[in-house]
Amino acid sequence: MHIALTLVVNPGCDMPIEKIADDVKVAAATGVETSILSEGKALDLVFAHDAQKCPDPCTDPAQNPAYPAQNLPISGTVLAHNPALRRSLDIPGLDWCLQAAEGRRKKLILADMDSTMITVECIDELADFIGLKDKVAAITEAAMRGELDFEGALTERVALLKGLPLLDLERCYNDRIRLMGGARVLVQTMKKHGSHAVLVSGGFTYFTEKVAAEVGFDVHRANVLEFDGDSLSGTVRQPICGAQTKLDTLVEFKSKLGLEVHDILAVGDGANDIPMIEAAGLGVAYRAKPKTRDAAAAAVSHGDLTSLLYFQGYRDAEFVTD
Repeated sequence: MHIALTLVVNPGCDMPIEKIADDVKVAAATGVETSILSEGKALDLVFAHDAQKCPDPCTDPAQNPAYPAQNLPISGTVLAHNPALRRSLDIPGLDWCLQAAEGRRKKLILADMDSTMITVECIDELADFIGLKDKVAAITEAAMRGELDFEGALTERVALLKGLPLLDLERCYNDRIRLMGGARVLVQTMKKHGSHAVLVSGGFTYFTEKVAAEVGFDVHRANVLEFDGDSLSGTVRQPICGAQTKLDTLVEFKSKLGLEVHDILAVGDGANDIPMIEAAGLGVAYRAKPKTRDAAAAAVSHGDLTSLLYFQGYRDAEFVTD
């Protein structure tokens, strides 16, 4: 089979991408085909990999504790068989993705919203209007790290918002919600090439509706805040949109669109994103918590969301930037 290794250098990376590529080629110890995706920033290295020559432990994550789960199954197998290749990728400021070369352009993207498609956690910003941001943010952080039950943590935080006027939700969106770098380019480029885009969030429909329209998602799903007149009641409509809803949404659209697993890209940052990330053909942890990063096939820790386009083999000239 042929493997594609995509390299994306970002500010803070002191090594030129050409030098990194040269080191990778030496470590790969096989013929490597190079394709420039973005001059001086991103490129593909495609090379052959014979799975039959990989030692048995490479096929069993439990037998490879030295290699993080985020690199399995394909990249973990390749890297376990070639530690020199793994070392060549340990470069500050470098994001990379190692995957099968075939079928990289996805037909469905499922994306988290808070701290993925936008730069903040909406519930933390809402709490700031009542002087409780630090308290709520601490709960959010623990939940996203997988240290708290997501549904219980959400219920607790929403209860603290009881009485918050609807006007403050509007102020929050207008004054504090900003798109993550590359969000619109990612979705619009994939849609131009025939993909379907779904925003599925553990946040709130008040915000996903607006973000989906601004970015260009076809569908959005999230939790519904309940109101008492023009103020929050401190409750959220059941059932809660959490990890299971995200996974169910992936399965639903896979069936609706007649797709295979390898056609699907999922991206998120929190523990509640893990099931959909693990179920996707390419699951990406975006500036993510450790548990999420370890569960993903690839991670973007330095760059913006256009890195996900490079991972699919898109070139700058194909980006939709309008």
